[in-house]
Amino acid sequence: MTLPRILLLSLGGTITMTRSSEGGIVPTLTAADLAASVPGLDTVAAIETLSPLRRPSAGLTLDDLIGVARTLNERLAGDLDGAVVIQGTDTIEETAFVLDCLVAGDKPVIVTGAMRGPESAGADGPANLLAATIVAGSPAARGLGVLAVLNDEIHAARLVQKAHTALPSAFRSPLAGPVGLVIEGEARIFLRSRRSPALTGPLADESAPVALLKMGIGDDGRLLAALPDLGFRGVVIEGMGAGHVPETLAAIVSGLVERVPVLLASRTVTGPVFCRTYGYPGGEIDLLARGALSAGALSGLKARLLLQLLLRAGIERAAYASYFADP
Repeated sequence: MTLPRILLLSLGGTITMTRSSEGGIVPTLTAADLAASVPGLDTVAAIETLSPLRRPSAGLTLDDLIGVARTLNERLAGDLDGAVVIQGTDTIEETAFVLDCLVAGDKPVIVTGAMRGPESAGADGPANLLAATIVAGSPAARGLGVLAVLNDEIHAARLVQKAHTALPSAFRSPLAGPVGLVIEGEARIFLRSRRSPALTGPLADESAPVALLKMGIGDDGRLLAALPDLGFRGVVIEGMGAGHVPETLAAIVSGLVERVPVLLASRTVTGPVFCRTYGYPGGEIDLLARGALSAGALSGLKARLLLQLLLRAGIERAAYASYFADP
């Protein structure tokens, strides 16, 4: 049987970290090092490795991820069957979503990492890397967009969230659950989620800063009002509940939307922004009528990244709604 050809691309993260002489763990291992440490990996795929970065995931930038997407589009256009992106778990949900927005085609791209370093008892990196590689080489995963695979669970990029700081079971998709599992060395897909169209056009080299603000009781709006003058080209508001802000901030939103696009998300763990229930000043009906745009079911983190990509792609504001709609 011919094995699938899979690229392992490592960016760093806990899965690559060993203890330094100064104390604490730091990224040291390459994708080749990781591949060599996984029993049975060579029986499920023919592996190629690439290690463009060795960083903690909190140090990754949007430009880094755009570069990774460019590499994946180039390599997957050839004879590779899929790819696994390895990084720290802190920002896996963001990386998976950005790549889902930018990587074209239907070949599987999987993002994985580890909650425990390779020198820890019960290190989860080898099992996660093996499971991710199995999914990357599975015909069942084709056409699902970018997926995150950890703890033998398969999550859609648009839905996955890191939900715990320590447990190997840290990743959840609270809106709909995982789309599948890795069981007995096989990717079993139970739900086939649709993906949004990839942004395949050129992106401007210039950054497009977008602010992300979470609303709380008594927020007086002074930071919200100042954002355009601080150089931000867009704003994502994580509103209370289904997308609400204190009444005194409603007029500030009116002024903001005349200067920059304003997206309305929710600060809750999951669920869509409402559009036709709450009519008081600062409620979602009021804010949307003032020109704010709904982020739909996207988290504030992901809405911010998508808005940055749309700005860099030169997409007109009138077309934003289709990108944030539930596919």
